[in-house]
Amino acid sequence: MKQENILILNDIRSIENVGAMFRTADAAGIDKIYTVGYTPAPIDRFGRKRSDLHKAALGAEEYVAWEAVSSIATLINKLKKNRFQIIAVEQAPNSVDYRKVKMGTKNAFIMGNEVTGVPKKVLDKCDVVAEIPMRGKKESLNVSVSCGVALFGMLR
Repeated sequence: MKQENILILNDIRSIENVGAMFRTADAAGIDKIYTVGYTPAPIDRFGRKRSDLHKAALGAEEYVAWEAVSSIATLINKLKKNRFQIIAVEQAPNSVDYRKVKMGTKNAFIMGNEVTGVPKKVLDKCDVVAEIPMRGKKESLNVSVSCGVALFGMLR
């Protein structure tokens, strides 16, 4: 049975980060992306293609299915009913090394805001919180870089 993998972009501010994650998602074989909250989508509210997102995504938004939704809580509940394992990529007290996460048949990966990350109320709804260990002096990676590391590391 084919594995089904979804990427959730929750309250990402930077259109360049969103475009980069569309490109990464295409390369990693993600089946669908959900843009949530104020995350920019490939089509703006007036129905026009976002040329700035297209430039960063290099057209990957044309190949990866996507949907814009307003509520992450509603989306998580829907995915859980459809037996998705919900995995946040975040630093938290209960996180595990991303290389040790066991993939299910259906997986949904959540990437959070560039500054504040994935909110605690969202982390509480997740089945797994996966963390990328930091070895240097900086505490974190750019969200689009983290997305690539996590997806390619967990979907090996």
